[in-house]
Amino acid sequence: MTPGEPIDIASRPMMTRRGFVLAIPALGLAAAAYPRPIRAAQVAVQTFNGPMADAGEVYRPVTLPPNPGASASMAAAQRDELEHQMHCQCGCNLDVYTCRTTDFACSVSPAMHSDVMGLVAGGHSAEEILAAFKSVYGEKVLMAPVKAGFNLIGYTVPFIALGTGAVVLAALMRRWKRTPVVTTLPASHIEATEGELAALDAAVKQDR
Repeated sequence: MTPGEPIDIASRPMMTRRGFVLAIPALGLAAAAYPRPIRAAQVAVQTFNGPMADAGEVYRPVTLPPNPGASASMAAAQRDELEHQMHCQCGCNLDVYTCRTTDFACSVSPAMHSDVMGLVAGGHSAEEILAAFKSVYGEKVLMAPVKAGFNLIGYTVPFIALGTGAVVLAALMRRWKRTPVVTTLPASHIEATEGELAALDAAVKQDR
């Protein structure tokens, strides 16, 4: 073909249907020959969704060495109850169990659930697991603050205030019951003559 000569597309050889079918196994072999780049691309695409990604925070693994001869420290129902006590770190206000079973776009709660399963399989108790998560994420990972130190004051003050109010109310009620009720009758002025008074006095004496 010389420069400027028009290209005849119809004259070019085209792949037949049979040739395309025969080429599929070759494509599969080529993909199998480069597994690492494909896996690396898949890992690079996997990112955390939701508010955590927007806040620039990342998931941090929580692990502990398994206990010697460890077996599962709790049943599935107990593990789920434990996850109800742990705050998902994706930025929502849900616990780990609720988040992973309702928000399927979140990738943080499944990762935290996987850590919990690993710690349970390692024979660690609920207290040890909560302490491990607290050491990594801080107290914010707990749905309720620990009843110790300054937090203990927050737990006890409402009950103290309620008890004090009940004592004061009971004392006021007793005081109100003891106060006599004085009824003042309207004063009346009766005018009578000496004869009428004498007759009234005589009648009173006869009644005696």
